[in-house]
Amino acid sequence: MEGITLENFRCFREEQGARLAPITLLVGENSTGKTSFLAMIRALLDYASGFPTPDFKEEPYDLGSFDEIAHYRGGRGGRADTFEAALCGIKNQRSKEKELYDFRVTFGKKGTTPIPIARRIALAGSWLKEHSAPGESYGLQLKTPRGKWKWSVPDSTMDRYGLVENAMTLLPYPLMHLHLDDNDFTPLNGSPPITGEDHELLRDLVFGFLRRGNRPFASAPVRSRPRRTYDPAGTTQDPEGDYVPMYLASMYFENKNSWKRLKGELENFGRLAGLFNEVSIKSFSRKESEPFQLQVRKSGGRSKGPWRNLIDVGYGVSQVLPVITELLRPDAPDVFLLQQPEVHLHPSAQAALGSLFCQVAGPERQLVVETHSDHLLDRVRMDVRDSNYPLKPDDVSILFFERDDLDVRIHSLKIDEEGNIVDAPDGYRSFFMEETARSLGL
Repeated sequence: MEGITLENFRCFREEQGARLAPITLLVGENSTGKTSFLAMIRALLDYASGFPTPDFKEEPYDLGSFDEIAHYRGGRGGRADTFEAALCGIKNQRSKEKELYDFRVTFGKKGTTPIPIARRIALAGSWLKEHSAPGESYGLQLKTPRGKWKWSVPDSTMDRYGLVENAMTLLPYPLMHLHLDDNDFTPLNGSPPITGEDHELLRDLVFGFLRRGNRPFASAPVRSRPRRTYDPAGTTQDPEGDYVPMYLASMYFENKNSWKRLKGELENFGRLAGLFNEVSIKSFSRKESEPFQLQVRKSGGRSKGPWRNLIDVGYGVSQVLPVITELLRPDAPDVFLLQQPEVHLHPSAQAALGSLFCQVAGPERQLVVETHSDHLLDRVRMDVRDSNYPLKPDDVSILFFERDDLDVRIHSLKIDEEGNIVDAPDGYRSFFMEETARSLGL
């Protein structure tokens, strides 16, 4: 993902864009739309992956019904009839040529639920537009460098694939299976008849855009409470991290080599953060089906401390463990949407978390992080400045969310080679500057 645009979505009224990078840090006051921003990224990625309709109520983001999501303009302006968002990204990270796609979705209202009513996929001068609002017929237009056409689909074809009632739910998958007859395309604006080459561009738009890979990992701002003893259960991911102890235990029993590698990486972070030196699974039998405990140990100098149950150590350990486990597990997803991962952590541990982000982020792994931690943000800046990891200044984007009456403006900030934040608006850090001046008696 290279960027996102929003319009009439929650507190974002006018269309505005924000730059996304391998590490994107969301900063700003409370209730300025940072969580909504994360929710829209997941909704667009889900829709691009084939989910029929994005779910704006799925945890950890419950944005409510359409009336809670569409921007309220105030006074006679009322509430917007639709809201829109778009993702821009690179088609192929490994390609020498940087081809950017643009995926734009307009959401309307069906009952109380927001549903996609139009979308546009664009790539290298070609685009595909679709629209289908409740009670309206389905429409599709295609543009290539050769011309522009409208797809006039026979009723029999529409009925066969159920497109009459559910057009936006089933597309783009039917386009992969339909036999696209040239006679079904009507030339527009004096375009020539459509050809097989144009069909190939159409299929390239659909196939080339569809997102593949694991679903983004989205964390809740407050993770699960630790328990003294865990009973084996499923390892299905959840935003609160309830599954993490079971995941670690299953790896301990089923794959010793993977467990050894993951254990080493967890312990390396624990040492750097000052949280723990070792982590272990204490099983009450040799069977995976029996209860177990998750324990950590902290060492001092040459001496090793006692093993302690997860519930008997600082709350910060259990809060950060789901985040670092997801980041370091061998089958980690390619996109992370994290809310306040620094919660309950000491400033030094917050800074260590920033270094971990620099360690794992890159062309194949993207992190979008909502944070209130200056320590985390500053560590990212300094690690990039000091070239501690392969990241370059352009690989970090700082998005500052600034309130403007009923609206919010997103400022896309960069860092330079020295780690300085470039072209920050007056509102950025104004509070901290005022507090510093006060402490100095100025």
